[in-house]
Amino acid sequence: MRQRSLIAASIFLCAVSTASAQVEQLSKAIGLGSTTQLGDAKIASGLKEALKVGAENAVKLTGKTDGYYRNDAIKILMPKNVRSLEKGLRALGGGAKIDEFELSMNRAAESAAPEARKIFADAILKMGIDDARKILNGSDTAATDYFKSKTTGELTIAFRPIVEQSMEKFTVTQQWNSLVGQFQSIPFAKSPSIDINQYVVGKALDGFFFMLGQEEKKIRTDPAARVTTLLKQVFTR
Repeated sequence: MRQRSLIAASIFLCAVSTASAQVEQLSKAIGLGSTTQLGDAKIASGLKEALKVGAENAVKLTGKTDGYYRNDAIKILMPKNVRSLEKGLRALGGGAKIDEFELSMNRAAESAAPEARKIFADAILKMGIDDARKILNGSDTAATDYFKSKTTGELTIAFRPIVEQSMEKFTVTQQWNSLVGQFQSIPFAKSPSIDINQYVVGKALDGFFFMLGQEEKKIRTDPAARVTTLLKQVFTR
């Protein structure tokens, strides 16, 4: 009887040891330190720190002159539903006006980007342990995806007036109306129907979240991007 008990105890301890090792391997595989050394609170703090650093970097990259315009990954181009008309206008010598219009849209987005700072700061404070666990076990852009779902509505509201002011400053709407008039002069062309303000707001946010995702990937995979002690503790391999 005693021998059976010893065998059962040995099997149990072996199972516990194997499960613990698997958890450690999973933790390291997703880019975080030992789960025996890091509690939920530290992991949550580390993810908040990553988002804070990533958001600040994304703002710096987008909220400057040419932050959108010179970045092919997020540059705001003419709306898709007028691309065919754009070709026609360029063929008729209207390329300069289209280029000027695209530059103005990007300048408006660059002016609005810094507004993301406060909204992200507020959202980061609200992130709880459960959210952190989900993000921890997610993809390389899990934190970005989380904040995109949580802040898009608020950011859209915040960005809209800033973008509209910038578009007025850079005469985007005026240029758009002029281009629409030229589109209408092309034989058989249909007049484009689009809220140009909303279009720029949407593209500005798409570009911002793209850059935030890139910054998150760096922190998860590149030790040089872990610029604080907490990030170095949490995001280790």
